[in-house]
Amino acid sequence: MKEYFFYFLIALVGGVISGMGGGTLLIPLFTIFTSLSQIEAQGYNLAAFIPMAAVALVIHKKNGYLKAKGLLPLIISAAIFSVAGGCLATLVGSAFLKKLFGVFLLTLSVWQTFYLFKGENGDKKVSGKRHSGARK
Repeated sequence: MKEYFFYFLIALVGGVISGMGGGTLLIPLFTIFTSLSQIEAQGYNLAAFIPMAAVALVIHKKNGYLKAKGLLPLIISAAIFSVAGGCLATLVGSAFLKKLFGVFLLTLSVWQTFYLFKGENGDKKVSGKRHSGARK
């Protein structure tokens, strides 16, 4: 029972942080603080992503940031590449995935730091509001 509570706590923290744009944190939380392998942690991360993405989709639709045009090809290609990536992850092994994910996190942090100091984050200003590029 204690172990399930710990998983719930990690998922809660990871979910809150993911809602603020830090979804890659859930995998290290699971691999560092539980006995989950890298592959299992990635599986839990993908499973947790589904409800988070559904909530984000509803909020973006409500705020008028969702464009229906081009959505179906995006969904289909994302589903295909997610399955392919999952199959590939099971073939390469947990040790290699940990190293690869570490390289990804380091690359992401360098890139984010570069843009932080450069003063650009990719958002456009539209009518005084920060806007990610989609139009109402």
